[in-house]
Amino acid sequence: MKALDEACQRTGWLVHAWCLMSNHYHLALHTPNANLVCGMQWLQTTFAARFNGFRKERGHVFQGRYRAIHVQPGRALGSVCHYIHLNPVRAHMFTVDKTAQWHGCSLRWVLRPRERPNWFAPAPALAHPTGLPDSARGHRAYISYLAGLATDDEEQKKQCFGQLCAGWAVGGDDFKNDLLEQAPQDPSTTGIEDVAEARVLMWEKALRELKARLGKSECAGTAKSADWKVALATEMKRHTTATNQWLSGALGMGSQFAVSRLTRECLSGKRASTYLKKLTAKRKA
Repeated sequence: MKALDEACQRTGWLVHAWCLMSNHYHLALHTPNANLVCGMQWLQTTFAARFNGFRKERGHVFQGRYRAIHVQPGRALGSVCHYIHLNPVRAHMFTVDKTAQWHGCSLRWVLRPRERPNWFAPAPALAHPTGLPDSARGHRAYISYLAGLATDDEEQKKQCFGQLCAGWAVGGDDFKNDLLEQAPQDPSTTGIEDVAEARVLMWEKALRELKARLGKSECAGTAKSADWKVALATEMKRHTTATNQWLSGALGMGSQFAVSRLTRECLSGKRASTYLKKLTAKRKA
């Protein structure tokens, strides 16, 4: 905890929930100064050095880079905090009551305001979904809520517990699309290109922009091999990682094999060259 405390003091982070497990840890934090990368580098390097010094060992403590997931403020952030606080329970380490007494989880701080450092902010956990006050009554009610949630598989599914360690963002579609709008044009620099959901959203965004350049919107009711569709598919394949299968469905072009054949013909200049030139000219401009 000393390393986390120092990291928060250095960076100005606000931590909403944390938990130390046997071979990993979870943090739900807000970075007012947009300094997650340098802060995490300092935290992990410092912790590893101190751990090795204490154990008289050498080498890496962490296997790889940390996974950072964007979380929408409000209900989604509350769910992430509940997930973190229930980690020891779901791992069959402790009951909820025991976790609330354990020094390795921020749930203890939720119940004990006097122990909290100035960088711990439990409001999202208390506020969503039950709107609890940060008071003795609210703290007791939160423990009861977690105890019920720990055995309610259906509610855990609603709060997407099973997806919280696998995705790139937690929240609504508008929130995710806003993140993609803010991302660099090169998907490989976002850190989320390898995640299926993010990849598809990026393809959809790119295709919308290309359609707008040609003044096209709906694909229904037009020929599967329409030249403008072929040009769109060709440009998507040139500048994104969109698959033939995805393009065939998104553009209504029949099979993925047709997409492959038609885009090859387009690149060789046999068809759709006028539309492709329009797209290329727009991109260069």
